Amino acid sequence: MEWKSTHLPYRQTGYFSRLITDYLDQADDLSPYYAHPANPEGMRAALAARKAGKRVDRATLVAALEEQYAGMPEAPRVKENIARLAKPDTFTICTAHQPAIFTGHLYFVYKILHTIRLAAWMAEQHPGDHFVPVFYMGSEDADLEELGHISLGGERLVWDTKQTGAVGRMKTKGLDKLYHRIEGELSVQPFGRELMVLLKEAYLESPDIQTATFRILHRLFAEYGLIVLIADKAVFKAQMIDVFEDDLFRQEPSRIVANTIDQLSQGYDIQANPRDINLFYLKDDLRGRIEKTGEGYKIHGSGQSFTEEGMREELHRYPERFSPNVILRGLFQETILPNLAFVGGGGETAYWLELKALFDHYSTPFPVLVLRSSFLLVQRQWMEKMERAGFGVSDLFREEEDLMNELVKRDSNQTLSLEEEIAAANQYYDNLKALTRPVDPTLEQHVAALQTKAVEPIRLLEKKLLRAEKRKFGDQQRQIHAVKEALFPGDSLQERVENILPWYAAYGPAILRDLYAHSPVWGEFVVLTEA
Repeated sequence: MEWKSTHLPYRQTGYFSRLITDYLDQADDLSPYYAHPANPEGMRAALAARKAGKRVDRATLVAALEEQYAGMPEAPRVKENIARLAKPDTFTICTAHQPAIFTGHLYFVYKILHTIRLAAWMAEQHPGDHFVPVFYMGSEDADLEELGHISLGGERLVWDTKQTGAVGRMKTKGLDKLYHRIEGELSVQPFGRELMVLLKEAYLESPDIQTATFRILHRLFAEYGLIVLIADKAVFKAQMIDVFEDDLFRQEPSRIVANTIDQLSQGYDIQANPRDINLFYLKDDLRGRIEKTGEGYKIHGSGQSFTEEGMREELHRYPERFSPNVILRGLFQETILPNLAFVGGGGETAYWLELKALFDHYSTPFPVLVLRSSFLLVQRQWMEKMERAGFGVSDLFREEEDLMNELVKRDSNQTLSLEEEIAAANQYYDNLKALTRPVDPTLEQHVAALQTKAVEPIRLLEKKLLRAEKRKFGDQQRQIHAVKEALFPGDSLQERVENILPWYAAYGPAILRDLYAHSPVWGEFVVLTEA
């Protein structure tokens, strides 16, 4: 499949916060909140810092990955990358996401491909070292409302389950209904049957969601050497015991991050706020907040409680039962991985900017924060409609009303602009101000009020003229509306609503290769139009 790519600045799309656009512009106000800029110099500095910084337990990492991958389909590049991680000249480029069913939204795939692309670029730039792309699975997240649905053909398909606790540990029971719904729609596509085989092996033949997610990602991205890491293991969490004790018994992480938020919030909206304790208790189907009480600790949502000594004993004996929230998860990730960069979306980048002081406190290298690439996939039929209306790729992000106003003013045979009349009215009242000012300067304010009363009705008349003329352009308005509905469902970015499955069913593995080929090293918004 041939695609034509157009790269746009994030700011131009109107879908990204000021914090993110300022971060991309390297605004001075944000420089205290990250260690290295997202550019070649920043990556070089991060590599030097990681080589000189705290050592990662590579033996434990490799052993855990080898155990995790036992029995998986043979993948030479993955096997080679796991083995390389045992050596001090190998580093990771990481992204992370919760185990959303059937890969969730499109950006789930985009961030993985960007991570692979950045690792390959680093290998080109630093041939003396090795770089491995890693997908860190946030399998301990409990937000089933967010992770338990996909959008297909404009319909929201929801996994009907009563399970609770960490989504990654949930059984796959009940996903067969969604599978058959997807099969009915996609199996008729050129690669639909191939896709359904992949989904069946992953989601109907796996014991839980984290295994299903692991399997589908391995099948889709093993050829790129992607390592999927399930960090919900005692051997990893044991490395965080000192930090977890600080959180449980001294609330040190909360204090550090709260200080950063106090400063950052002076100019920006805050993405995540710390709790006094930033750990959950994770056992069976329970993922409950740990809350301090007068007598010790209680687990929210259960009748379970601990004395301080009992909590300490539980942590040392069963570290896997302690689950970090968003404030501690990044520190956990960077403790167990020899990582250089984290590839994430706008929301993720925003909360990582709150964490720099926390990393400094625990002498842990802070990764380069790389905003993931974004894509808008535009099929030929939609671009043809825009072109017939006289618009191009950059116009796709404009408001529908703005497009129609321009089209009507451009193509109408009627005079719809009253700017000359407005200018004449303003000139008339400016002359009156000049006449009254020498007599009584206080009358100027009175004339200004008369000017406003005179000009506003003319502007209102102009809007009414434009609105009346629009009715003659009904066909064009319906076309533009159809394009906007298709490409920006619910007035949101396509990547935040749609799923990769229809695209894979239509184009097969080539859609992943095409997206990879067009993934820029440094995050940009890429519009791919079908050639």
